[in-house]
Amino acid sequence: MKRLIKYINNNVLIKVASLNSASLVTRIVGGLLTSNAIAHFIGAEGMALVGNLRNFVSSIQSLATLGLYNGVVKYIAEFKNNTLELSKTISTTFYLGFISTVIVSFGCYFNADTINDIIFPKYNDYAYVIEVLAIALPFYTLNLFTFSILNGFSKFKILIIINIIGQILGVAVTLILIYKNRIDGALISVVISESLIFLITLVGIVNQKTLMPLIKVRSISFEKVKKLSSFSIMALFSAMVLPLVAIAIRSYIIDHVGFKEAGFWEAMNRISKYYLMFVSSLLTLYILPRLSEIDSAKDFRNEVFNFYKTIIPIFGAGLIVIYFLRTYIITIVFSSEFKPVEDLFFWQLLGDFVKVLSIVIAYQFLAKKMFWHYIITEAFSVIIMYATSVYFIDLYGVKGATIAHFVSYVMYYGVILLIFSSSLFGVIPEKNDLNSNP
Repeated sequence: MKRLIKYINNNVLIKVASLNSASLVTRIVGGLLTSNAIAHFIGAEGMALVGNLRNFVSSIQSLATLGLYNGVVKYIAEFKNNTLELSKTISTTFYLGFISTVIVSFGCYFNADTINDIIFPKYNDYAYVIEVLAIALPFYTLNLFTFSILNGFSKFKILIIINIIGQILGVAVTLILIYKNRIDGALISVVISESLIFLITLVGIVNQKTLMPLIKVRSISFEKVKKLSSFSIMALFSAMVLPLVAIAIRSYIIDHVGFKEAGFWEAMNRISKYYLMFVSSLLTLYILPRLSEIDSAKDFRNEVFNFYKTIIPIFGAGLIVIYFLRTYIITIVFSSEFKPVEDLFFWQLLGDFVKVLSIVIAYQFLAKKMFWHYIITEAFSVIIMYATSVYFIDLYGVKGATIAHFVSYVMYYGVILLIFSSSLFGVIPEKNDLNSNP
């Protein structure tokens, strides 16, 4: 407990105060306002359509950026005082992202009708929204590329301002579009809101002209491509597959239960996302860097159980409070139309609790670049998620999707515990290397 508090006081709170906490609050408030607007002006059916598009956009954005963000931040931070290596890193990621984004944008634009048929149910023609996404995508990629550079150089103050102003701008545009154009406005806002932040980012980087000469075609390094590839593949797998599975589950609910029920499930997922932001930020800022530092099974065990003893009880208590306040939460965030969402809270909250328990340990895959462990367990997770969703939806309707959420994470947690059983529960020798014994 003392170590965790000391680490947070000395390291994490600096980052949280400068980057995460302010933008986190802004993001949650903005999300609540947007959810409320969708609920009142569009309804549950519109919520389902927006959910499908949001998941698709998330996957496409990840594909366009090749999941390079974390790798770029790491290597820019490592080489920020080495001009040659810095130029290779920035040049390689810039041109990789440029080529990837152009290909993905053209693919979306010229296949808009096909994509429309895949992500939207029948009798919905929103192909033009996909075309708008294709046009906006390059600006999103440029923004993320710039963010990664600023983050790598620890320009946290600039990032705070850009994040907060960008989120406020995005929410304002979203609310105006929803009010003026209802469902069409909501869908357009999904594909352009994050790209609009680039307008703010341009102002923030106008004085960073010294970086531009570092971007050179001749500085492209295949060695850097190789080093970034593991980060890229791991990030892409989760960032692309999970949203696509969510689309598949939501479409199954629409086809076999109802359009409105799919909107209720999306509403439950939105609430889940809001309270999980607090835990995920702590995992990113504390657990990941801490697990990257340690090199013994004993320290790994101590960190996991320390997190369990200090943070998990607070998180669990918070979930209990959310469960008993669910009626008021639905009324405030959505509308009376979404009252059936109350029945989804129990299994969703249980599933999220087990999810956090498992992710704390699974971060070791990223910290130690355990590539195949990560890919196989993530593949197992999404397959089980979809299979159990189909099974339980057929039995219990939309509630079955939340039951499947709980069941799939229990099974995933079991696999994670099995992989790390020796480190977490076995007898540890005096000298033990995590790389040789997970």
